Amino acid sequence: MSETEGVIRVFLLDDHDVVRMGITALIEQEDDLSVVGEAATASEALRRVPAARPDVAVLDVRLPDGSGVEVCRELRDRVPGLACLILTSYSDDEALHDAIMAGASGYVLKQIRGADLVGAIRTVASGESLLDPHSTTVLLRRLRAGTESDDPLRGFTAKERRVLELIGEGLTNRQIGERIFLAEKTVKNHVSSVLSKLDMRRRSQAAAHAARLKARSGREGPEATDRRRPDPT
Repeated sequence: MSETEGVIRVFLLDDHDVVRMGITALIEQEDDLSVVGEAATASEALRRVPAARPDVAVLDVRLPDGSGVEVCRELRDRVPGLACLILTSYSDDEALHDAIMAGASGYVLKQIRGADLVGAIRTVASGESLLDPHSTTVLLRRLRAGTESDDPLRGFTAKERRVLELIGEGLTNRQIGERIFLAEKTVKNHVSSVLSKLDMRRRSQAAAHAARLKARSGREGPEATDRRRPDPT
């Protein structure tokens, strides 16, 4: 916490001016909180936060040039003692998992009441952790389900495993089709199936998941399991 009369210094990162203005107005009503900087993009935040020396950075997840979770990871390395509070419009267990791994102190939804957001800022500034209860419940359910099998892609066909691996490499549907000799429409169907089985909505989530599986397995990626089972399709 800041040495200036115990005031908590807050930095805001959100690409919507109205959101930043609303949070600023809310914070400035409090005697123990002060907004010391703002940014609309990840690059701006990474440039401005170290100079602003905030105690808490309130970070939106979805940004035009990146993710608030990645900003959190970078800032935690650059600014020792900084507490990051992830603020998002969506209850996304994948983002929650990534935020925790990035060192975020809190994760709350934008539907939170103003008074509760102020309380959340104070909570993380004091060194405590704060997570949205619903998001935490969903994440724990997925983590427990993951322990039921050594195969994190149980139920996937060989083609779906291969498609997931190539999504992780950043390939488009057309590029995937060229790589594994499938029509682009067929690839699109496989991608939809992969997202459904992973209970994810976005391709970027699947790409991040594939990267984690590759790092954890120490093998070539999801296709390593292909060699152990026939393709039922």
